[in-house]
Amino acid sequence: MADVTIRGAGIFGLSIAWACARRGAKVRVIDPHGPGAGASGGILGALAPHVPDQWIAKKAFQFESLLMAEPFWADVAATGGLSPGYGRTGRIQPIADAAALALARERAEYARTLWQGRAEWSVLPVADLGPWAPPSPTGYVVRDTLSARIHPRRACAALVAALGVMGVSVQSEAPDAGRVIWATGLADLERISAHFGRTFGNGVKGQAALLHYDAGPDQPQLFVDELHLIPHDDGTLAVGSTSERYWDEADTTDARLDDVIERAITALPLLHGAPVIERWAGVRPRSRSRAPVLGAHPLLDGQFIANGGFKIGFGMAPKIAQVMADLVLEDVDAIPDDFRAGASL
Repeated sequence: MADVTIRGAGIFGLSIAWACARRGAKVRVIDPHGPGAGASGGILGALAPHVPDQWIAKKAFQFESLLMAEPFWADVAATGGLSPGYGRTGRIQPIADAAALALARERAEYARTLWQGRAEWSVLPVADLGPWAPPSPTGYVVRDTLSARIHPRRACAALVAALGVMGVSVQSEAPDAGRVIWATGLADLERISAHFGRTFGNGVKGQAALLHYDAGPDQPQLFVDELHLIPHDDGTLAVGSTSERYWDEADTTDARLDDVIERAITALPLLHGAPVIERWAGVRPRSRSRAPVLGAHPLLDGQFIANGGFKIGFGMAPKIAQVMADLVLEDVDAIPDDFRAGASL
């Protein structure tokens, strides 16, 4: 018998399973499609914070989670022996015009307080950063030290390996036992929407590409022209992604990804000629509130939900794992009100 059953083996399900198992709970993970089969099996992996102003519970939660990420993933890697590709390497963003420059400097002041001295948001001359920095119309960029990178697919594999050492495997089907958490992404959002007759959440398709380009394992990620450029530690570089509300096929790429690749090369000419080694597409679950949905399941009495990761699921995962383990194992509810199902109904 299990103390906790988790349905869904994406980043939320696997991370919660890990947090529960580390506390000594007997955990059962069920996913008929296998681990990382959906959006969590992607290739991009930008763990980037919200801007440090207009501070709300969602931003504070994400800030805490990003700070938790380094020890969280180090523990996973040490236990299971597989690297998730994590690195807190920071991020560079070009500044478009004088108004954006003034705002960036204002946010640097906010960050000194809100980020508690544990990370920095700095405005720097692009000339000081060398060839890796993208061109900037103002000659200045934002450099933050809170952003990190991870390889989503490898991170899921690392969690599976670590859970295996703890005696937890991902099963294709099994009966529920103990407390049940639904972390099944888009399928559950659609089920809840159908029940209430209105949109509780939806899927947003994203397309990304992996290039053979070794920028070095310590180079920061770039955010330019609404694109993420993520140097991974295995000699590849990921670029993406699109945000598509409407699509014909969830897992196919098309001309939208061609445009992403072209824009990435324009933003960083160093990438010219780098071969594309993988094209990826998947559908990310987004709640109506745009925040993760945690806590009591809106349809299933006595059961729980962890959903709506969208673009920030990997960055939120360490803190989500902690608060969901607190809830199901110790009946301690530390979930922000904006993350509860009612916020999306």
